Amino acid sequence: MGGLRTAGDLVARAQMDKKLKIADAKKYVTQKLGIDLETMTDECAMKELREKLDIGGALSSVGHAKGIAAKARIAALCDFKINCVTRFLEKTKLDGASPTSE
Repeated sequence: MGGLRTAGDLVARAQMDKKLKIADAKKYVTQKLGIDLETMTDECAMKELREKLDIGGALSSVGHAKGIAAKARIAALCDFKINCVTRFLEKTKLDGASPTSE
């Protein structure tokens, strides 16, 4: 798989975050995205899916999620704990925390 061109980045994240072997990580990602393995390895299909789900891509066009926004959408969609997303949400109080708690 080719990283952002397909779903290699998501499989790698599943391996690290969920402590899965590669075959199990691929299965996890396909279930979360609602696709099959063949689609997951198809660059064109994944480009369309990434745009549809707004989870970024190799060359995200104007109006599509990039950077932390894409990572936050991926974390929510795939149930990943991504440290930079967690810290960003905590610091900006976008995680549902009460702004009067300080």
